Amino acid sequence: MDNEPTGLLLAHRAMLRDLDRLAELTDRLTAARTGRKRATAIAGYLTDLCDSIHHHHSAEDEVLWPVLERSAGAHVDLTELTDDHAVLDPKLARIRAGAAALAATHVVPAELAADLADLRDTLREHIADEERTIVPLIKQYVSDDEWNRVETAIRRRGAKMSFEVPRILAVCTDDELAETRREGGIPVALMIRLLPLPFKRRESLVFGDSR
Repeated sequence: MDNEPTGLLLAHRAMLRDLDRLAELTDRLTAARTGRKRATAIAGYLTDLCDSIHHHHSAEDEVLWPVLERSAGAHVDLTELTDDHAVLDPKLARIRAGAAALAATHVVPAELAADLADLRDTLREHIADEERTIVPLIKQYVSDDEWNRVETAIRRRGAKMSFEVPRILAVCTDDELAETRREGGIPVALMIRLLPLPFKRRESLVFGDSR
């Protein structure tokens, strides 16, 4: 077996990219009044990112972990990674609260940048652990058919594709993009064609020139 869990790796990469640039953005804007339209856009982006991260780690807990435990048996111990996921929820709640305050007042709360940097640092360490331990197990013990079922089950959990797809495209290498097109068929090809332009307009409003 030689599965390459490209989608998992790209999701990790997109999360960390967003957390880096949002921590920098909110630090720069802290305590400064922001226009209503931009404040609403930043708050909406933060909320979508929190939803995306929660969707990702809950899908690992509920879909991927059981497959790994069944396939790898005694070779896998997911306790520490599951505990890490439990730590994420209160951190996401703080960022959601900061986003709500920003949308209501049009002022970036002083603690929001620190909360984003804290979440980024937590996820950076967690992702490094996960990729070091879990990815080799997937490649060794999970069959191609089983991995396809995992990816299908995760897609059916209802991620917001207008948010996910353009962010994934932004961190793809040319080879990864070719693989994504090949495996995704016509539906993915259509999303790749149609979703980036409106998302670029959204990014422009959120990040301005610092993307």
